[in-house]
Amino acid sequence: MPVNENGRTAGKRRRLIFVAIGLATLLVLGVGAAAFWTVSTVRDSFPQTTGSLKLPGLASPVTVKRDTRGVPTLYGDTAEDLFRAQGFVHAQDRFWEMDVRRHMTSGRLSEMFGKDQVETDEFLRTLGWRQVAQKEYDEELSGETKKYLRAYADGVNAYLADHSGSSLSVEYAALGFVNDYEPEKWTPVDSVAWLKAMAWDLRANVEDEIDRSMLSQRFDGGEIADLYPPYPYKRNKPIVDGGTATTDGYEPRSAGGAQGVENTYSTASEGLRSQMGSLAKTMDDIPALLGPSGSGIGSNSWVVSGDLTTTEKPLLANDPHLSAQLPSVWYQMGLQCTRVSDECPYEVSGFSFSGMPGVVIGHNADISWGLTNLGADVADLYLEKVEDDGYLYDGKTREFGTREELIKVADGEDKRITVRTTRNGPVISDRSDELAEVGKEAPVGNSAPDRGDGYAVSLRWTALEPSSTMDAVFGINKAADFEEFREAARDFAVPSQNLVYADTDGNIGYQAPGKIPQRGSGDGSLPAPGWNPAYSWDGYIPFDALPWELNPDRGYIVTANQAVVDEKDYPYLLTTDPGYGTRSHRISGLIEEKIKDGGKISPDDMRTMQLDNHSEIAELLTPLLLEIEIDDPMVREAQDLLKDWDYSQDTDSSAAAYFNAVWRNILKLSFGDKMPKELRPDGECLHVPPANPAANPDGPATVRECGERDADAAQPDGGDRWYEVVRSILKDEDNRWWKTTGSDGEPLDENRDELFEHAMNDARWELTAELGKDIDTWSWGRLHRLMLRNQTLGTEGPGVVQWLLNRGPWNLSGGEAAVNATGWNAAGGYDVMWVPSMRMVVDLADLDASGWVNLSGASGHAFHPNYTDQTTAWAKGELYEWAFSDKAVQEAAEDTMTLSP
Repeated sequence: MPVNENGRTAGKRRRLIFVAIGLATLLVLGVGAAAFWTVSTVRDSFPQTTGSLKLPGLASPVTVKRDTRGVPTLYGDTAEDLFRAQGFVHAQDRFWEMDVRRHMTSGRLSEMFGKDQVETDEFLRTLGWRQVAQKEYDEELSGETKKYLRAYADGVNAYLADHSGSSLSVEYAALGFVNDYEPEKWTPVDSVAWLKAMAWDLRANVEDEIDRSMLSQRFDGGEIADLYPPYPYKRNKPIVDGGTATTDGYEPRSAGGAQGVENTYSTASEGLRSQMGSLAKTMDDIPALLGPSGSGIGSNSWVVSGDLTTTEKPLLANDPHLSAQLPSVWYQMGLQCTRVSDECPYEVSGFSFSGMPGVVIGHNADISWGLTNLGADVADLYLEKVEDDGYLYDGKTREFGTREELIKVADGEDKRITVRTTRNGPVISDRSDELAEVGKEAPVGNSAPDRGDGYAVSLRWTALEPSSTMDAVFGINKAADFEEFREAARDFAVPSQNLVYADTDGNIGYQAPGKIPQRGSGDGSLPAPGWNPAYSWDGYIPFDALPWELNPDRGYIVTANQAVVDEKDYPYLLTTDPGYGTRSHRISGLIEEKIKDGGKISPDDMRTMQLDNHSEIAELLTPLLLEIEIDDPMVREAQDLLKDWDYSQDTDSSAAAYFNAVWRNILKLSFGDKMPKELRPDGECLHVPPANPAANPDGPATVRECGERDADAAQPDGGDRWYEVVRSILKDEDNRWWKTTGSDGEPLDENRDELFEHAMNDARWELTAELGKDIDTWSWGRLHRLMLRNQTLGTEGPGVVQWLLNRGPWNLSGGEAAVNATGWNAAGGYDVMWVPSMRMVVDLADLDASGWVNLSGASGHAFHPNYTDQTTAWAKGELYEWAFSDKAVQEAAEDTMTLSP
C-alpha cells in the first residue's frame, strides 16, 4: 500500500518512481492532451456489467449481481466456477493494479517502466519472492488450493484474451507511447506471490534494528533504552489476559513463568551509521502494497459477546490501518455457491485482494473474522564475515549459494546480476555500492572475526521459506466453527496476524497464528553475528503453543497491535517491539463504559467506537501546558484554545490543531533535533555538536548537519511509543531530554517547562504561517488532509494528469494513535499518511444488518462512477448496508450479468 506524498517533502519512500509513465504522459500532452483524454478512451476500459459474456472453462453459468456501488456478488454451481469468475471480475475492475503488483513481486518493474526501476528490481530479485512463491505452489499447497488458483488464473486470462491497451485500462494507453509492453497471461504463482508483498509490509522490526544501530552512534545504552521503553502491561492490557504455553500447548487463563529478554547496545561507528541509513533507504524505496512501517501504524479489531450486545449475538468490528491509495487495496465481493455442499462449500462475503482468490476479511453464513498485525519479529539482519572464497560460519568458510538473474529493461540494456545467499538468507548488501560496505565498522564483541574489508548483511525472514498460507485463506472462508477456524489458521504462516472470531452460535474467540522463530542467543533487536551458530534460529514456536482464547469471562476481545500476552506468563519471545497499546486501551475503556451497570452495545455503538478521535497524549500533556505562564499575548491566545477542550480531534477543532502542533514541536525539540541525520527528515538542517569534538578542541561548537530520511519515515514519528517515552520522563522536570541548545552551542531550554513554552511559541507561529493569524479560522482538518493518488500516473505524472486521476483533498478528524487512526508523522508534517483502509461491523444476529465501507470504490478505472464513490461516506464514518442473503443481494442489485461456458 504505497503511501501518499507528505506535503512537506518530495520524499520517495514507499512509492513507485514511474519515470517512464511520466515521460509517456509528457509525450501525450505534447501531441495534445485533449486528443488523448477523450471520453471514448477513458470509457474504453469500463467493464460490461449487464447481459451475457462467455467465460471458457465454466461448468455452468455464473451470475454476477452488482449493487449501486459496483460491489459484485457471484453465484456459481461449483467452487472452481466461483473462483474462475472471481478472476474475471477482478480483472474487469482492477487489472492494471494486478499487473503492476505482479511485476513488483517478481522483480520485473523494469519491463514495464524502464531503467529507473532496475535497482528496485535487483533488490526484489535478491529477496527472491517469486522463487519462494513457486516453491509454495509446487511443494506446499494442497491439490484443492492449486485447483482454485488455476481456475482464478483462467478467469483473468479469459478477460485478457479480449482486452488490450486502453480497453484494459487508460494507463496502458499512456504506457504505449514509450513502451510496446503487452501483459502476459496470469499464472497461479502470480497470486501466491502477493502474499510475499503482504508479508514484507508487515514484517515487524527490521527498521527498528536499523534505527537502533544508527542511534548507537549518538546515544549510549541508557539513552536508547529511554527511546524504547518497556511495554506498560499494568495500564494497557495484552490481547490475551492470562494463559501460558505448556508442553501440551497453550492454556488460556492459567498462570506460568517466562524467560526474560534483555536488550544490549554496542557503540556503532559513523561508517556503520551511514551504511545502515543506506540500507534503510534501499528497503524503504521498495514499493509498499499495504502501507508504511512505523510504531504508530496498525489496525483495530474487536469482538463483543452476545451477553453484552443489544442483538444478543456477537458483534465484530475491524478496520485495518493501511496507506491511503487509489484504488483502495481492498475489493468488496461476495462468493456464493448456489447450493452449499461439500463439493461447493463457499458462502462468503467480505474484502478481497485483487489478484488473489477468496476473501481475506469478512464473514460466511456461520462465522466472521477480522485481522490485525500481530507484530511478531519474523525477520533478522545478520552480519556476515566474507572470505575470498565464501563466508565464515562456525569457524569454517562456507560457499555462497548463488543464482543468476536477468533483468529485462524496457528502455535500456538488460542487466544480469548474481544473487548470493548464506545459511541465514540472501545477501542484501550486494545490491548497491553503498550497501557493499554495510558492516564495515559494525558494533560487535571482542570475539568477532577480523572485519577486514567489513561485513556483508544478509536477511533471514520467514516469508522467504515456503509455506501454506494460501491454504489458510480457503480454509477460513469455509470454516463453520471455532475448531475449523483454528485448524485453518494453523496454515496461516506469514504474515503473522491477530485473528478475531465470532459465530452465529454466540461464540467469540482469538487465535495468534504465524511462523514465529525461536532464537538461540540474541533477541532480534539488533543485527546479529552471522558467523556464530549461537545466533541462528532454532525452529519455530509450535502452533499449539501460540496464544488463543475462546469466550473469555470479560465478554470481549480487543486486538489493536498491542502485546499479545504478558511476557511473564509466556515462555516464548514474540517480539521486542510490540505496539504500546494506546488504541486497545481506549477501545477497552469505551466497551467497559458502555456495559457498566448492565448496559448493552449496539451495532451503531461499534461504528461510533471506530470513529473515536480521543487523543491520549493530549489528555496527558494539556493540563501541564495550561500551567505554563506565557508572556506573548498571541501565544497566550492560542494556549487558551486548550481550556475546556475534551481532547477530541474533530476536523473542525482549533484546539486539536494547536495541540498537535505543540506535540510535534515538543518531539522535535526534545528528541528530533538530537537524532542522527539518518533519522531526521530529508533537508532539515541543524547545527549539532561535532561528532568528535576532542579531535579538534579549537573547532566550532556546532556543525551544520542535514537530515537524510524521507519525511514519512523520519523519527520521532509521534506514534504511541513516543507517548510512552514522554510519559516516562514527564515528572522528571530536569531530565536530559528536556535540555536544548541554540545554533551557537549555548544552552537554550534547561527544563521541561522551558521546552514546553518553546514548543508552544513555535507551534503558534507555525500555524500562523499554515492557517493564518486569526485563530478562529484554525481547524485540525485544514492541517490534516487526505489526498487519494493514483499509484502510477497520479504520483509521478505532470500536474494536469495528476489532477485528472487523483481525488481530494478531504479534511479528516482523528489522528496518531487514536482509534480513528488517520495517521501522520510528527517529524514530517500533518498530512494523512495512513488510514482505516476499510471499516466493517458484522452483526452475527442478522448478517444482512452488518455494515461496511471501503476507502475508495470498487473500480480501478479513473472517471468510473465507482472510482471513489465510497470515500465521502468513509470520511464521515458512515457504513453501507452489507447485503448477504439471496433476498438482500437481489434487492440491492443494480446490474446483473451472466457468465456462460
